[in-house]
Amino acid sequence: MNLNYKSFGEGPPVIILHGLFGMLDNWQSFGKKLASHFQVFLVDQRDHGKSPHTESFSYFELAEDLKCFLVLMSLTNVKLIGHSMGGKTIIEFASRYPNLIDKMLVVDMGIKAYNGGHETLIEALLSLPLTEIQTRKEADDFLSQKITSLPVRQFLMKNLSRTPEGRYRWKMNLELLHREYSSLMSHSLVNHDPIFTDTLFVRGGSSDYIIDEDLEDIRAVFPRSEVKTIQNVGHWIHAEDPESLIKIVGAFFGAPAS
Repeated sequence: MNLNYKSFGEGPPVIILHGLFGMLDNWQSFGKKLASHFQVFLVDQRDHGKSPHTESFSYFELAEDLKCFLVLMSLTNVKLIGHSMGGKTIIEFASRYPNLIDKMLVVDMGIKAYNGGHETLIEALLSLPLTEIQTRKEADDFLSQKITSLPVRQFLMKNLSRTPEGRYRWKMNLELLHREYSSLMSHSLVNHDPIFTDTLFVRGGSSDYIIDEDLEDIRAVFPRSEVKTIQNVGHWIHAEDPESLIKIVGAFFGAPAS
């Protein structure tokens, strides 16, 4: 699996993985800031962005893709950042290859199974008549009937691209993600054997992805972990308060104080 990636800077390697329906571009501004002290790799996970579309999608495969990427790039003792789905990827990776990780930072994602929540978004995206729309505004107008939040629509529409014939297509493998969505949500490491990777979970104060009731389970599986909260932000911490997150990342990964 040859994953699409971009790299910035020099120093200890840091790999950043995006969330569901995302792509490496979502983290480009953040990655460039971090690149003043590290060599940062932004990676499109399979079936997202410019990485290959496949026939299967699971956290086991996403973790194996990450392992293959480290081998391809000759990287060891890496620092990992994963947001949402990317957070679950590095959690699964740590359960399999803890010896390859120096430290990891999980952005607004726990270790438990989730009940879903993206079904309406997926249905809206699947219903978009890609062969008929002529402009991005037409796409936005259509999606606005089911997705009322403009920022959410703008985030999702970053996945729209033109074909050589001039029609629109989804960059992400939407049909496959739809098919595997319930199995993704059911992934859990609760009651897993302890994983002794130095780990920091960063949650948004207005998000419910990690609630106080989850902390005992997290610390049981990751005994060398902390949980920090950035107040007044939701799930997309890196977009809502990048400065607070960059300070936390820098301190945790040992960047020199600026």
